[in-house]
Amino acid sequence: MSEQPYPVHWEADVVLRDGGIARIRPIGPEDAGRLVDFYEQVSDESKYYRFFAPYPRLSDRDVHRFTHHDYDDRVGLAATVGGEFIATVRYDRTDEQGRAASGPAGTRAEVAFLVQDAHQGRGVASALLEHIAAVARERGILHFTAEVLPANRKMVKVFTDAGYTQQRSFTDGVVHLDLDLEPTVESVRVMRAREHRAEARSVQRLLRPESVAVVGTGRRPGGLGRTLLRNIAAGGFTGRLYAVNHAFPEGGTDVGGVPGHRSVREIAEGGASVDLAVIAVPAERVPEAVADCGAAAVRGLVVVSAGYSETGPEGRARQRELVRQARAHGMRVIGPNAFGVLNTAPDARLNASLSPDMPRRGRLGLFTQSGSIGIALLSGLHRRGLGPSTFVSAGNRADVSGNDLLQYWQDDPDTDAVLMYLESFGNPRKFTRLARRTAVDKPVVVVKGALHSGAVPAGHEVPVTRIPDSTVSALFRQAGVMRVDTVTELLDAGLFLALQPLPAGDRVAVLGNSESLGLLTYDAALTAGLRPAAPIDLTTAAGPDDFAAALTAALADPGSDAVVVTAIPRVGTDLLTADPSDPSDGSTRPAAADPGDPGDPGDPEAGDDPALAAALRAAAAGADKPVVVVHLALDAMADRLGAPAEGPGAPVGRIPAYRAPDRAVGSLAEAASYAAWRASVAEPGRVPDLDRIDEAGAAEDVRRLLPPGAPAGEGVTLDDADTATLLGRYGIEVRRARPAPDPDTAAEAAAALGYPVALKTTAPHLRHRADLGGVRLDLADEGDLRRAYGELTARLGGPAELRPVVQAMAPRGVDTVVRAGVDPAAGAVLSFGLAGAPSELLGDIAHRLVPATDRDAAELVRSIKSAPMLFGWRGAEPVDTAALEELLLRVSMLADDLPEVVAVDLEPVVVSAHGLSVLGARVRLATPPARTDLGPRALTSY
Repeated sequence: MSEQPYPVHWEADVVLRDGGIARIRPIGPEDAGRLVDFYEQVSDESKYYRFFAPYPRLSDRDVHRFTHHDYDDRVGLAATVGGEFIATVRYDRTDEQGRAASGPAGTRAEVAFLVQDAHQGRGVASALLEHIAAVARERGILHFTAEVLPANRKMVKVFTDAGYTQQRSFTDGVVHLDLDLEPTVESVRVMRAREHRAEARSVQRLLRPESVAVVGTGRRPGGLGRTLLRNIAAGGFTGRLYAVNHAFPEGGTDVGGVPGHRSVREIAEGGASVDLAVIAVPAERVPEAVADCGAAAVRGLVVVSAGYSETGPEGRARQRELVRQARAHGMRVIGPNAFGVLNTAPDARLNASLSPDMPRRGRLGLFTQSGSIGIALLSGLHRRGLGPSTFVSAGNRADVSGNDLLQYWQDDPDTDAVLMYLESFGNPRKFTRLARRTAVDKPVVVVKGALHSGAVPAGHEVPVTRIPDSTVSALFRQAGVMRVDTVTELLDAGLFLALQPLPAGDRVAVLGNSESLGLLTYDAALTAGLRPAAPIDLTTAAGPDDFAAALTAALADPGSDAVVVTAIPRVGTDLLTADPSDPSDGSTRPAAADPGDPGDPGDPEAGDDPALAAALRAAAAGADKPVVVVHLALDAMADRLGAPAEGPGAPVGRIPAYRAPDRAVGSLAEAASYAAWRASVAEPGRVPDLDRIDEAGAAEDVRRLLPPGAPAGEGVTLDDADTATLLGRYGIEVRRARPAPDPDTAAEAAAALGYPVALKTTAPHLRHRADLGGVRLDLADEGDLRRAYGELTARLGGPAELRPVVQAMAPRGVDTVVRAGVDPAAGAVLSFGLAGAPSELLGDIAHRLVPATDRDAAELVRSIKSAPMLFGWRGAEPVDTAALEELLLRVSMLADDLPEVVAVDLEPVVVSAHGLSVLGARVRLATPPARTDLGPRALTSY
């Protein structure tokens, strides 16, 4: 038996099926009292199922055995709430015959659970199974065995539903189960489905409470707590509302019509419950408030109080303790330093925020980490006649994050699209996975702040991720996320998504009463990657009927997928032809008219044209193609276009209107790109079966080449021979290069390879630097070779410094670069670009997450800006992109199958008209960073 130190890394907070939180941790000798108390609360039936016999109490020997573990051959885990046990699990290592074993002699273990009856059905056993299985794999245990009574159907279901490969038999009245602990596609799917349901439920408890208490409500008007109480009450909250202040008189009081109490526990003692507590007390008093809420079984907290990580190390420690304390009581936290939350659903109407007004009901889910940005988003939506379904401004987001909200919004029937402002990533790999799953059904639009500083904003205690911004954008595109750069663009996209259908393609009709504005819109559409038709000029004399007829025709045209209408204030033809200095001119000027009159041309000075707005809305109503309006000096009319329909006979269709062409077509282009992505997801790519793949041989190479026990991040760069061997296991052939330490050896190498040859240096400072003269090509004979060798060494240095090599010439083509690397935050990433200036100077590189599908490989080749070089630019012969896509897939498979391969760099890869040649290759091996996305469910802990 090996003695192991207490494994702190096994501790984890998990979200249970009902949205509550439990802490899972190893059991130690100090837990004897907790174990006895726990066992006393378990029913006799549950005890019988665990021990197969009546077992009313634990003996001292039992208690010692169940609390003393070596954390290797014998391990026990407990799920706790409020520091007390609610469930336990343990395993004992055995050999193949089921006898007690130690260390490598035993790769099996017998596992058993016990869950307190009051907590059965919450998914506690399923969560414990995930964690004990991960512990077992870490200790070299490959299989679990379990014996379960047939009547214990709940426990049988825990095992059978876990998704592991298993065998089941029935002998002597007992169900025998054998689980292979290697994660499978099904076990990962089951784990993620449970995570989704649990985290969504935990957010629902925060956004749809039946009762709210504001802790820190002042006795007099004013102050943070009193403001929050007023906002909740004025917003029309449909549940029970309480005010809490320890200075209130005993027996309760009245605070502006809201019952006031000295503590949340006092409310609970009176027979009522509190689902959500909004905490607005000074930071030093928050622990007392959290303890009070935990004792009253509050389900969640919104902590508006400041004074945490944004203030420095002391505040950071205070923030960590806040999360630890809340989770220990089974509560999730929004904040601290939060602006608050909103839910506009009629059956909730929750305004637990610092926003003084309840927004109008909408169908946009909003998440922001910044309170000021949250205010801007709410205000911007209000001005556009829109509102959120739900809104969360999480402040320091110490617990609840954007990932949690994505879990909730995916299935929320009140949310049609998601808008997010993110200043930091806690778990980019999980965000990408969740965003992709959500985007299949609902658009997800994101502004990513702090692009260039690489810093985490004050208060955001998350790992600093140094993913290049171009990689973030590429991963967003792969996940179907619509990425924009500013809050204005975020609101523009939200306006479009809230009011218009997605376009079926990128063909755009442009029409309006200004030729110049139409041409600007046309140019903006081209720049945005759309395919606009020539603008239709209706002239400045066009009236509402002319606009309606043109819009109706454009919507009916099968050659267009969307319509952009441009509008400036109308000018009548009489005004254009009349001579204002001639009193005899017969022109007539319109008299002032009722602006509500549909025939009224409106007031250009007021920026209004109600007749035109009504005509456009009527023409666009019910269309299956999106319509957007670009306007100049018609702000009031723009408000009419987007205003909700009110009253009988009011125009139904709502049209987003923008003050500039680039804003209108930018939103349209993002929507078109998203629609194309969603259509492609309906027919997803696949990872093809390729020949010449020797995964077992490659794995053996890695074991041989990587020093055993190397710390994560440390590794080895393979030499040329080992690189060629490892890549060859995946059908990637590297064109051989022979060392040439002197001219004679170079001549011998060239004779063996066959002329023509290339002579090049491999010194690190000259690698891939043809511009410095370190490469000589098309050397036709020995004379050319010796002459080039002399020139090279005379100009750049001696052979020992240059490390020259001779390589057979490859067919002419386009030089490209293919890379794969492991980012600790994002995972394995496949990258592609053209070698040299396009990728190195201009950053023209495309990225995809590994494993890449055939569709991903095809998109990689075509998504770089310099892609035309591969497809016959300026009359050149197109290259063999099929061979290039196959190479990308082989590199992706290598990186996916062998996590120890942390970097692959193929440069240059010369792609010719028929085939390709890999002329340079480097491979680095290292112990990979831990894969948290394949492990047991756990809330992030910093």
